[in-house]
Amino acid sequence: MGGTEPGTEAEACERVRAAAGRAERLRIVGGGTKAGFGRPPQDEASLSARGLTGVTLYEPAEMVIGARAGTPLAEVEALLASRGQMLTFEPMDYRGLFGTQGEPTIGAVAAINNSGPRRINAGAARDSLIGVRFVNGKGEAIKSGGRVMKNVTGLDLVKLMAGAHGTLGLLTEVTFKVLPANERVATLVFAGLDDARAIGALAAALGSPFEPTGAAHLPAGTGAAEARTLIRIEGFSDSITYRLEELRRLLKRFGAPDTLDGEAGAALWHAVRDASPLAEPRTDALWRISTAPSHGPALVAAIAAGRAARWFYDWGGGLIWLATSAEGDAGAGAIRAAVRAQGGHATLVRAPDAVRAAVPVFEPLAEPLMRVTAGIKAAHDPAGIFNAGRMYAGV
Repeated sequence: MGGTEPGTEAEACERVRAAAGRAERLRIVGGGTKAGFGRPPQDEASLSARGLTGVTLYEPAEMVIGARAGTPLAEVEALLASRGQMLTFEPMDYRGLFGTQGEPTIGAVAAINNSGPRRINAGAARDSLIGVRFVNGKGEAIKSGGRVMKNVTGLDLVKLMAGAHGTLGLLTEVTFKVLPANERVATLVFAGLDDARAIGALAAALGSPFEPTGAAHLPAGTGAAEARTLIRIEGFSDSITYRLEELRRLLKRFGAPDTLDGEAGAALWHAVRDASPLAEPRTDALWRISTAPSHGPALVAAIAAGRAARWFYDWGGGLIWLATSAEGDAGAGAIRAAVRAQGGHATLVRAPDAVRAAVPVFEPLAEPLMRVTAGIKAAHDPAGIFNAGRMYAGV
């Protein structure tokens, strides 16, 4: 398989026009850290954004940063940190799950709507994404959005490209709103709660006025012998001291929590963000399940009744990471049945190629939604050259 790494957007346009002219399917490549995510590739060549690098816009006073899509995420985060700022949505690093090398890129963050534990407070990556440039399937350079948030009518291309997994075009530049970095980060850690009581504690904290920015539950065996329920508070030191005490009073029926600060707390949230408690063994299939937080324990119990599984909860219980054997359908039948019963959707994040070719990786769409999806794909990529079948077979 041949590959191209254009150094400019114009070069990318030329490469795409040539591919479209001969119906050559292209695999969109960033840093290569998530190569096992999605359905197996169905392409003849690759088109990489790695040559499109560099910060193109940074206005700290306006809290806006723009960079070419191949710019390493670490470079963007370091620049923001040097000015006391940060990305709002805490993007996940998939290298531990897939055993990959390379550097995550800022374009890939937008392409998969990569959002970590802070999503419950600050929103997803797409909520901070305010501008994109991309090359569509006709080889045209398209710009949408700008430096400020604004209301739009019609098709919002910025939000459409976020989470499209490179199926609609090659992102060449992205612009995000950012936030000031926090003066202090502290985490309350409750020990020994079962899943149902833990989700109750997280719900009470999230329903309070004290603004948790992280709410997770790690059952026993996911990194520690005893279950841990985590509630994170961020901001100014004086404010955090007050909010921690109020949360302790509010949640006293769940026990007396410890408090984690500094590197120990940061390491724990990095593990939650990156699904590290379930990273090994890499032969296991890994699922990402979204549901109503109150339904999470019942959904997991239904799955675990029929097959061995390990799991933990993020987003107050609304996000479940679940590992199980990759044999057969990797649990797809049981997991999707439980999701249908409780509501939500499930994504197969990691499994062997043969499983991901046979089992729908993303939640199957109803026929009307599939027609809309196929129509959007055809409008932006008429020849079907970008990441063919990456999300859904035949699209």
